[in-house]
Amino acid sequence: MESVNLGDDLAVVAAEVGDCRRCSRLVEWRERIGHEKRAAYRDEHYWARGVPGFGDPQAHLLVVGLAPAAHGANRTGRMFTGDRSGDWLYRAMHRAGYANQAESTDTKDGLALKSAWVTSVVKCAPPANKPTPAERDACVGFLRRELQALEALRVVVVLGGFAQQAVWRELGTGPRPRFGHGAEAVLEQGWTLLCSYHPSQQNTFTGRLSEDMLDAIFARTQQLAGVA
Repeated sequence: MESVNLGDDLAVVAAEVGDCRRCSRLVEWRERIGHEKRAAYRDEHYWARGVPGFGDPQAHLLVVGLAPAAHGANRTGRMFTGDRSGDWLYRAMHRAGYANQAESTDTKDGLALKSAWVTSVVKCAPPANKPTPAERDACVGFLRRELQALEALRVVVVLGGFAQQAVWRELGTGPRPRFGHGAEAVLEQGWTLLCSYHPSQQNTFTGRLSEDMLDAIFARTQQLAGVA
């Protein structure tokens, strides 16, 4: 599987995300983490900027998380790369044929996505992994532009309730449906919104989310997109 070059619109969004300093609390936190570092990564250079989306511009599947992890994407510069949540996500995407490999350690590891795009609602790592509503609202325009640029999109997988709320605010009609693993709803463009528990350590260590459960989500995306 070959890497796919970013479309012009997505490349512009990516550049603006990387340069964004709109939210002072998030900028201070991401840069402090990048300076202090985790002991295991003390010799590495941290990205410590806004983290853009990643994948295939011809994606029929969009995966939306909450925000970059402080020592994951905030370190590596690529969503769900360099942390255990990403290990779970990309293993599942590999098994489903969306990724050319199961590992995601850094931006030079050769990972490429096919028919899938991975992004987040908030583009900077937040303290305690909890962005504020104001930070969400300041950042959601980037997600909106990604949605507009992904012209082949058919299915949106949201990882957790925060992502579901943000996507529904952008694309939903009527009252927001209840979040639950495997829950589905139709968005205004006719796309399907598919909910999944986030592959966080809290969920995977406690057994709330299993690999079989995550595999079922991606099997369903293929059915909904008509590629199964």
